Amino acid sequence: MAIPWITPLLDQMNQFVISHSSSYELTRFVLLRLLGLVYFFAFLSLVKQLAPLLGEQGLTPATRYLETIEFWARSKRKAFWKLPSIFWLYCSDHFMKALAWIGLLLSITLIVGFANVPILFLLWAIYLSFVHIGQVWYGYGWESQLLETGFLAMFLVPLLDPHPFPSILTPIPIIWLFWWLTFRLYLGAGLIKLRADKCWRNLTCLWYHFETQPIPNPLSRYFHFLPKVILRFGTAWNHIVELVAPFFLFWPQQGRIIAGLLVISFQVILILSGNLSFLNWITIVAGAASLDDSVLQHVLPNIVVEKAHAAAALAEPTIPLISWVILVIFAMLSIPVVRNLFSHYQAMNTSFNQFHLVNTYGAFGTVGRQRHELIIEGTADKTVTEKTAWKEYEIPYKPGDPKQHLPIIAPYQPRLSWQMWFAAMSHPAREEWLIRLVKLLLENDKTALKLIKKNPFPNQPPQFIRISLYHYQFAKPGSPGSGQVWVRGRIGTWLAAVEGRKDY
Repeated sequence: MAIPWITPLLDQMNQFVISHSSSYELTRFVLLRLLGLVYFFAFLSLVKQLAPLLGEQGLTPATRYLETIEFWARSKRKAFWKLPSIFWLYCSDHFMKALAWIGLLLSITLIVGFANVPILFLLWAIYLSFVHIGQVWYGYGWESQLLETGFLAMFLVPLLDPHPFPSILTPIPIIWLFWWLTFRLYLGAGLIKLRADKCWRNLTCLWYHFETQPIPNPLSRYFHFLPKVILRFGTAWNHIVELVAPFFLFWPQQGRIIAGLLVISFQVILILSGNLSFLNWITIVAGAASLDDSVLQHVLPNIVVEKAHAAAALAEPTIPLISWVILVIFAMLSIPVVRNLFSHYQAMNTSFNQFHLVNTYGAFGTVGRQRHELIIEGTADKTVTEKTAWKEYEIPYKPGDPKQHLPIIAPYQPRLSWQMWFAAMSHPAREEWLIRLVKLLLENDKTALKLIKKNPFPNQPPQFIRISLYHYQFAKPGSPGSGQVWVRGRIGTWLAAVEGRKDY
C-alpha cells in the first residue's frame, strides 16, 4: 500500500540535496578503485597465509574455533548470529582457499572499473566471514574499517549495472556517511592518544614511534633520527589533523576540501614512515569522499573526466529511497559510538554489532619506549648446555638479523610478524599459537615452514627450540663500518628450550 506523502517528500529532499551539493561522479570512481586495491591486498594476505594460520594443520585451525563457538552458543543457529560467516555452512581448507581466490578476483574486477551491488556484497560478505574465523590474526581495527567502508560502498552503485560510470548519480547521503566515517576515524584516534599516553600530551611520542612500530620500513630509521624539535612539531601536527581537521569535513565546500586534503596527506606521510598494513590505505578511501569532482577533474586523465561528465548528464537525477534508509540506520547505530568517543573510558577499535558497521576506531593510543623482539632459535645438540650453538629462524619482514634491510610491504600484512610484535609484550601462557608453532617447527612441518623465510634445519628437525627476548635499537644511518640497521642485545629467555616430541 502506497503512502501518499512519501513520494513528494522524497522528491523535495532529493531536489534540495542535488541543488545544494557538488558533483561526486569522479569521487565515486576513485573511491571504488581504491577500495578494490585494499580488498586486493586483504585477500592476497589470505591466499598466501590461510593454510599455515587458519587451515586444519595451521596454528589456529578455523574448524576447531567454529566448534568451540558452537559449543558455547549451544546451537549453530545462535553461533551464526553471534559471528555471521559463510563457514558455518561448510569449512575446509579447500573451501576457504576457494573463497579467498574468489575475493581476490572480485577485487581485481573492482580495480579495473566494474562495480555493482552483487560484486560489492560478495566482497563484503566473504571478508566478513574470514574476519569472524580469523581469531587473533584478524583482531585489528582496519578489518572492521574495511568492512564498514565496503558495506557503505554497496549503496554508491546500481543494483546490476557494473559500468565504471553508471546510469545513476552518486547518492549524496552515502557520501555524507563517508564523511562521518572519516570524522570518527580521526577524532577517535586523536582522543585516545590524549587520554592514553602522556607522551602524546608532552609531544614526545614520535621520539619512539618510528623505532617501536610493528614493522618499520626503509624511511622509518631516518624519521627516527630527525631533530627532536621536528618530531615535537610532527606530534603537534598529528593533534591538529586528528582533533581539528575532522570538524571541517561538514563545512561548505572549501573547508571540506581543505580538511580532506589534510587527512589524506597525513595518511601519505604515515605510509612513507612505516608498514601499517592497509590501515592508511583504507583511511584514504574514506577521506577521498571529501574531494568532489571540482578537485578531482584537475588530477584525473581527461578521458576519465569526460566519460564521467557524459554519464552524469544522462543519469537519473534522483536519489534512491534506500540511501535515506541507510542514513537513518547508521545514525541509530552511531549512538553508542558517540557515547564512546566522549567517554572517559574510551574503547579503541571496537565493534558494537556483529556486522562491523559504525565502529569506533583509534591507533597507537600508547607508544612503546623500547623495542623488544622474539627470536626463535633451534639447535641440533642432543643436550642443552651453556655451550649450545643456537641457530635463528628467519621470519619474513620481521626484525631479526641486525644487518637485514628494512622492507616495504604495506598494504600487504604479514600476520605472523605482526603477532610476534605483540607477543614480545606478552607471556607464553597467553600465546598458545606460538607454542604450537614451536611444536610444528620441531617436526619440520611443511605447512608451518611456509611462514618461515629461512629454516636453519632444512634436512633434519632440530633437537630443541627456544625463544629468546632481545632489545633492538636503530643503528644511526651512516655509522662507519658496521652496515647494521639494528643494534641489539639479548635480554633473556622468553620460552625455555623445548625438546622435540618428548614434551608433548
